[in-house]
Amino acid sequence: MLEKTTRVNFLFDFYQSLLTPKQRNYMELYFLEDYSLGEISETFDVSRQAVYDNIRRTEMMLEEYEKKLLLYYKFSKRQKLLEMMSQSLEESDPFRSYIDELRELE
Repeated sequence: MLEKTTRVNFLFDFYQSLLTPKQRNYMELYFLEDYSLGEISETFDVSRQAVYDNIRRTEMMLEEYEKKLLLYYKFSKRQKLLEMMSQSLEESDPFRSYIDELRELE
C-alpha cells in the first residue's frame, strides 16, 4: 500500500498540471494531507462515493499519462544510475561533484 501511495504521489507531482482544479484538490487532500474520504466530502459538500470515484478516475488518468510520457520511469532510472555512478566513484574523484550537482537538479 505504501508503495502504491508513493507512486501516486510521484505521478501527481509530475502530472498535476494536466488535472482539473477539482481533481488536484481531491488528490492533494487525500494523498498529501491525509484527509479521509469523509473529510473531503464534507469540505466540498459532495458524497463520499463521488470523492472516491473522482480519486480513482484521477489515479487511472495519472497512470495513462505515465504510460504515454514516462516521466516517472525516466526519473527513477536517472536516480538509480546516479546512485550507481556515485557508489563506483572515489570520494576524491572530480566527477563526484558533477553527480552531486545532477542530484540537486532533480
